[in-house]
Amino acid sequence: KITKREKFLSEMDQVIPWARLVKVIEPFYPKASNGRPPMGLAKMLRIYFLQQWYNLSDPAAEEALYDSETMRRFVGTGWPRAIENGQDTIPDESTVCLFRHLLEEYRLPDRIFAEVKAVLTERGLMMSEGTIVDATIINAPSSTKNKSKERDPQMHQTKEGNQWYFGMKAHTGVDKDSGLVHTIAVSAANLHDSQAMDDLLHGQETALWGDRAYQSKERQQTAQESGIAWHVNVKASRHRVLTEKERKQNRERSRARATGWPRAIVEHPYRVVKVLWGHTKVRYKGLLKNALQFFTLFALANVYHARRKLLPVLG
Repeated sequence: KITKREKFLSEMDQVIPWARLVKVIEPFYPKASNGRPPMGLAKMLRIYFLQQWYNLSDPAAEEALYDSETMRRFVGTGWPRAIENGQDTIPDESTVCLFRHLLEEYRLPDRIFAEVKAVLTERGLMMSEGTIVDATIINAPSSTKNKSKERDPQMHQTKEGNQWYFGMKAHTGVDKDSGLVHTIAVSAANLHDSQAMDDLLHGQETALWGDRAYQSKERQQTAQESGIAWHVNVKASRHRVLTEKERKQNRERSRARATGWPRAIVEHPYRVVKVLWGHTKVRYKGLLKNALQFFTLFALANVYHARRKLLPVLG
């Protein structure tokens, strides 16, 4: 029987542009010298992606490779405890951690995201006409029962509806036609969605969609002067009730953001990252490390979203 994990990893193995991603990291990766040779770059990149798909810490990634033959085949390692070139075929948790720190030091997840976006654009899968902007909250530990007796100073709390949250926000600009993420911004949770809007546009839009949090008369005027069709929902207030025409307009705009496959197209990347892959809470302290991880996550989510269209192309 072919398991779901085996099928998933087989598809990802075919659709991820491994050669181009390795080329992005290679200039920064340690070269072989007189000492112990480094682990293969392609092998370490595959392990790093496994960590994102299965929400694994560095120690958990090492243990998973010992436990799962499917993961070992995907990574390209031999039997556990086997020796190749004088070292174990399965890297220990310290090696996995050092590779992650290397990516963080040179901001390489940002480049990985850009390279994946370039590949999808070359294949004609990512358009540049319409953008949908949205944001999601990623929770962080709010407890002060730790060594410093305080919460992460770069995370903040915010209220959504009647519920309070503590953590960060991931802001995304999504292609209207394909549902692929083309821009990402990360902030503390207390930053209003509209303040990150300018960072989510690639500059070639002809139309813009968003919920009422992004409504702004100044931005609307600027967009219309630039020839961008403004489809952001109108916002009501305590002193102003929406007219029947405005309510109908909001329904049409909300429906436009939820058309096509999959429905609620702007929410699909969040579903992949938070529901399928389990990244509902931050793993690291500080915004930078978590931001870099989410660049990788949304790059992989784009490939996952487009995998059915990439598989026939790649044969």
